Amino acid sequence: HQKQQLEGVEYSSRFAVALFFPPDVVFTFLWAARYVTGDPCVCYIAADARKRNADGPGRGPSLVVHTSVPFGLKHLERDKDDVQPIILQELNKLLPGLPQPTSIKCQKWRYSQVLTSVPDCPGHMTILHQPPLVCAGDSFIHSNFDGCVESALSVLSVLKASL
Repeated sequence: HQKQQLEGVEYSSRFAVALFFPPDVVFTFLWAARYVTGDPCVCYIAADARKRNADGPGRGPSLVVHTSVPFGLKHLERDKDDVQPIILQELNKLLPGLPQPTSIKCQKWRYSQVLTSVPDCPGHMTILHQPPLVCAGDSFIHSNFDGCVESALSVLSVLKASL
């Protein structure tokens, strides 16, 4: 029964691209991060150091771009090097005049977020009682930060009870 439940977990997929710029580059936009609506490719852009309040002298800025789930699923089986130019083309439409980066890193994110978690799960699944083997994470509750915290707390209570 547990194996079937685990096999039923479904994940979204997407690509992420990081662009690194020389230290003298200053972005003309003021935001640290933004969600993009209505674009078939890009759904999120962050000026990474600005978002983390880690701007510093001698360090160039960087951008992190996430694609939408539909785009990720459509291109999932393609090589990331073939998909990167498509993402960059869309990014340049969204941020015209973006300076030339010094380096680019594209990542295929096959298991990005949980779309369908294990049903009726309290945030964990006990596989074995002795010794305790407990699975936890957003696959057992819901896929966001609160779900991860709830899962961690639920597995903590199970492990404390087994001591």
